[in-house]
Amino acid sequence: MHNKHKDSGKHENKDHEHECNGCICDQLRKLQTQTEVDVFLSSGQVLEDVVFINFDRDNCCAFFSDPETEPGSTLIVDCQRIDAIRIEAD
Repeated sequence: MHNKHKDSGKHENKDHEHECNGCICDQLRKLQTQTEVDVFLSSGQVLEDVVFINFDRDNCCAFFSDPETEPGSTLIVDCQRIDAIRIEAD
């Protein structure tokens, strides 16, 4: 067994803040809410003209709304599964 349950609690909080690694995760931490972006997922799918709502540093989830395709809906994406974002020009 590779899981050591005794030590997992000790390091969980310390390492937890460093879970969301990478360029895109760092950019989402700083991105202003309500910014319109295109999101390029590592699967090759593109989420066009979505609006950045929030970024949860604890679980790496980025939240976007899609007012064009699905008004009122929320997209939740793992920032580590995003290859690129395009910040829309004003």
